[in-house]
Formats: sequence, structure tokens, C-alpha cells
Amino acid sequence: MPSSEVMHKWKAGTLRSGKSGKVVKSQKQAEAIMFSERENEAKHGGVYVSGTERQNPLAGTRRKRGS
Repeated sequence: MPSSEVMHKWKAGTLRSGKSGKVVKSQKQAEAIMFSERENEAKHGGVYVSGTERQNPLAGTRRKRGS
């Protein structure tokens, strides 16, 4: 997620934190997430997709083998 979207998601109440996935309620925590995303974008040349957005679109579509 681009760092510019973090505060918008926080204001809307849809920003979630790391592994637990709980909704972020603190502005300080939202700012920390924003700075972390900004660092990751800088490391990856301006393009960084966080773990929650990197989900495989084909996950769960595997065919079951007939017996």
C-alpha cells in the first residue's frame, strides 16, 4: 500500500496492523505504519506491495483429484 493511503485508511477505520489484523485506532500507530511503508517503498524503488495486498489471486482454486 502506498504510504499516502495509510492515513486515509486510518481515518476510514479500515487500516489493520501486522499479523494480528486488528484495526488500528491510534494515530501514532498509523503514523508508524506510514513511515514503515515509506521506508519499504524507498528500498524497492517506489514500488512495494505489503503482505495484505500480495495475496495470490489463484489461492484456493486448486482442483481436487478424483479417486
